[in-house]
Amino acid sequence: MVFDFVMENFGKENLFTILFIVNYILAAIAYKLGFAKKLAIIKSVIVYILLAIGVFVLNIMFIVLPVAWAKDSLPLTESLVIICLVLGIYRLRLYRQRKKAS
Repeated sequence: MVFDFVMENFGKENLFTILFIVNYILAAIAYKLGFAKKLAIIKSVIVYILLAIGVFVLNIMFIVLPVAWAKDSLPLTESLVIICLVLGIYRLRLYRQRKKAS
């Protein structure tokens, strides 16, 4: 769905860059909502660099595998959107519960 939208509106030239940026932003949001702890600034930079490397590898598979298998694209971006929504709802409910308890 997102893959097709980007292909139709931006073409093959910008496909990898746009999907990388969108997937990296969504992965960073998911990390922040679900897993992040207070870290020193250098450790946070290292975590986000490693996150960028992981998203880079996933993006390569996201774009190459559907071409190799002649199938539809994998729902990577859509999965990240759902993950962010679920973690956002979880954090909101946790915040309300803690606020109510105090």
